[in-house]
Amino acid sequence: MWFRQDLRLRDNPALNDACQSDKVIPVYIYDTFNTGNHKSGSASRWWLHESLSSLNRSINNSLVMLSGDPQVILEELVLVSGAGKVVWNRNYEPWQIARDTIIKSKLESTGTKVCTYNGSLLWEPNKILNSSGQPYKVFTPFYRNGCLNSANPRTPTTRSGSCPFHYLEKMDRGIDSLELKPQINWYDQISKFWKPGEDSAIKKLNKFLSNSVNDYKSGRDVPEKEGTSKLSPHLHFGEISPNQIWHSATTKIKDKFSVPDLDCFLSQIGWREFSYYLLYHFPNIPEENFNQKFDNYRWENEGPKLKAWQRGQTGVPIVDSGMRELWKTGHMHNRVRMIAGSYLVKNLNIDWRYGKEWFWDCLLDADLASNSASWQWVSGSGADASPFFRIFNPILQGEKFDKDGIYVRKHCPEIKRLPNQYIHKPWEAPDQLLRECGIELGKNYPRPLVNLKESRSEALDKYRELSNS
Repeated sequence: MWFRQDLRLRDNPALNDACQSDKVIPVYIYDTFNTGNHKSGSASRWWLHESLSSLNRSINNSLVMLSGDPQVILEELVLVSGAGKVVWNRNYEPWQIARDTIIKSKLESTGTKVCTYNGSLLWEPNKILNSSGQPYKVFTPFYRNGCLNSANPRTPTTRSGSCPFHYLEKMDRGIDSLELKPQINWYDQISKFWKPGEDSAIKKLNKFLSNSVNDYKSGRDVPEKEGTSKLSPHLHFGEISPNQIWHSATTKIKDKFSVPDLDCFLSQIGWREFSYYLLYHFPNIPEENFNQKFDNYRWENEGPKLKAWQRGQTGVPIVDSGMRELWKTGHMHNRVRMIAGSYLVKNLNIDWRYGKEWFWDCLLDADLASNSASWQWVSGSGADASPFFRIFNPILQGEKFDKDGIYVRKHCPEIKRLPNQYIHKPWEAPDQLLRECGIELGKNYPRPLVNLKESRSEALDKYRELSNS
């Protein structure tokens, strides 16, 4: 059983197949050979280390952990163990599809049976097509007409009895050999906010469905509230399946919470599906503009501004709060992600790919499909993207979704004494008030990097150049 992004025992189709055998050798291979530009980021590697440790404990420390080229390693494992069959759940990133196709062919050519399953998506990307037989490019028809009008997502599976795991000790190199944790323990603060593992994922889902989902449609936009599920890292590493989430949510509909709240939550799972769908059908979206006219957009990509954005030192409190939350916790609230992304691309005029790379390294839920599609969405260059001229005003966004400044005061304590009137725009506060609050702009809190109104106007001018070219 080749574990990949399915680090769970429940609802694991490939594992269910394997457990029908007399002996199952559980294996995890950290691929250091095929990833190219998509090597896991720092935060993701920490989560992976913890998740593998959790999985290993749950199967009596029988997980064989190795790193290198999966093709070479699997061939050696089959030879050493005499296994007649290899099973895994499919991954859908382009480089993984190419790798796995070769591995399956090689194994089968030597007489080894290979069985693969869908354990990470509700619908197979190649099965959802429009009336012309082409891939959808807009979310709503993809989700409403394509997905919801096709077969229902499979019901989560259960196994009867325990799985006959067998520890192949002579092949195991141990988790430390994967070198997932950095030498500097910066992740100690992240570990205070998260507990990776399958049991933690199930508990988090149950808590969300018992509480936050009742107010999901409005509550999900308020960053200081526990309004979102925070299941995305668990989903990315497969500690829980989308089928478990979908089934658990839909079975609670009767008199438990409003249909609009449920529909809104499930549509977010649909957006995850859409991101994978786009990556499957348009594999270049991590690097190339989906809308090619943006290839001629004039980016500045100025180093100091990018660094200030990364460090939460832009002088715009809601943006700085999001970037600091990201660095401290490995997570950023979704509404704030949109605000911070729009600010980088449209106010600082920096190419969305720089934002994507920073999120890739810092996010615990860094996911090639969602990260790429989301950054293209906010930049206006993606499929069904937010129009470029929709430029988030971070002041208005802050005042609307953090009206009492709770989120900003938590992450930007330098300005916490400011009254609500100025908490999202400290540069407009009177000098006397700034002094009384112990704030010296440019010293203990930065002045804004750019004028919001002027930078918005410049971005729109550049966009008109594209439209007129």
